Formats: sequence, C-alpha cells, structure tokens
Amino acid sequence: MIAEKTGAIALFEAVQLLKGAGVADPATDARILLAHALKTERARLTLVVQEPMSSVALAEYETLIAARMARQPVSQIIGLRAFYGRDFRVTPDVLDPRPDTELVIDLALERPFERVLDLGTGTGCILLTLLAETKATGLATDVSTAALDVARGNAEALNLTSRTEFITSDWFADIPPQAFDLIVSNPPYISAQAMQTLAPEVRDWEPHGALTPGGDGLGPYQILTQNAPRYLVPNGRLIVEIGFDQGPQVAQMFEQAGFAQVAVSKDLSNNDRVVSGVWAEN
Repeated sequence: MIAEKTGAIALFEAVQLLKGAGVADPATDARILLAHALKTERARLTLVVQEPMSSVALAEYETLIAARMARQPVSQIIGLRAFYGRDFRVTPDVLDPRPDTELVIDLALERPFERVLDLGTGTGCILLTLLAETKATGLATDVSTAALDVARGNAEALNLTSRTEFITSDWFADIPPQAFDLIVSNPPYISAQAMQTLAPEVRDWEPHGALTPGGDGLGPYQILTQNAPRYLVPNGRLIVEIGFDQGPQVAQMFEQAGFAQVAVSKDLSNNDRVVSGVWAEN
C-alpha cells in the first residue's frame, strides 16, 4: 500500500489479502477494519472510500489487516463486540461474545428476577445485559482476575457498577451464602478432542480455560447442577449455554439434580444451545 491511496483501493487490496489468508468473510472484515482505521461509522464508509487516505490511517489499516491475516479475531483487533444491542470491550483474556449466547438473555427475560449470579462472566455480557434490560442486581464471578477487570470496565461503560458485584471464584468456591432468583453461565464446554478442530481465530487467540475444561467437556455442568440449588430461591432458575451435541446429557444432569421444567432450547441454526430448569424445593 502507498500514500495517496483511496479507501476503495485499500479496501479492495485488503479483501484480496484476507481471502488469501483463509479468512471466512474477507469483505466484511476488511470493511469493519477500514471503518476503524478511518475513525468513522461503517454506515458512512460508502461516503468516504473514494477519498485519499491519510498516511496515518493507511499505516493503521495495514497493521489491522496484518493482524487479521494472522487470524486474530476482529473483535480483539478493534477491542469491541456488539451483543444484544450494546458494545462490550473484548481482550485476549475473555471469550468473544457470540450471537448464539443471546438466547440465554431471551430465555432469562421470559420471567421476572431481582438477583442474578453469573458464573464465569468473561466480558460480563450476559449479566450486564440482563441488568441493563431490567432493574435487577447481580454478582459476576470468574476464576480469571484479568477477565473480571474486563467485566468491570464494561460495567462502568454501561453505568451498571452500582448494581454489579465482582468476585474472583472457581465456580462456587468463594461465593458467600446468599440466594439468587437466577443463575446463568456460559461455561467452558468444548471437549479436548474438539479443540483441535476449531478455527484459528478461536483455537489460537481465545483463552483456552474459557473454551474447554478438558475431557468430554461436560464437567462444569456437573458442578453447576449439583451446587446451584444451594444458591437458588424456591422456583429460581438455572440457565446454561451448551455445545450443540450436549443437550441430552446436560438435561439429564438437571433432572438428576432435582430441577423441574427442564428444557433444551435451540439457537437460530436449529442446534441445541441452552438448557434451563427451575429449582422447586422438595
């Protein structure tokens, strides 16, 4: 790339480079990164791409494209990911929020709640979205202090710090006794074997501890279903994200732990994605 190049030419060249690097959607990614380099909204790109790029913007765009060619996720490169209509800061210390996880939000909002526990919060996208959509308060936990720092920053950006607490905890280990109407979690669930088949964007750039617990990937669900009842009010709910092939096994764990109204819900691709249940004291 050379100076005095228009955005349109830079964009065309970037698409070719990303295509050659095996990026799945090179045109979309190149446009997102160009908008970031030009400090403009993506919707305005068509209004400015015919103008020459400054040397500063061009150099930044080259750096962004080089990072994407190395298969770094776009959200990490620009530092943001949209989730349920809000932007969340993303770093290599947290999972990139995914559209499928929005199903957890939809299901949680079907019934009222006042107090929420989010286990393995990462960016905080689940808990903070639930708080932003309601008047509830919540507790976010993660074993990673770096992830909790990201979640705290997102809470500040969304003006939710007054309704959010943060605790470093390995699942329930350091959570003091208290009761919640709702417990949510997107735990690590990818099996050790499946980790080898993941796209480079996930396998090489996202925190492995947030992706896989090792083994068959089901270990966290045993912890969640066995311990959640101690922290749920009567008729409180547990809602967890799952892998596409884990529905029957996780639903069985819910039932064996004593949960009622156990349901497996499908995402927009018609894959099993969320298991939910209601804790009714015996």
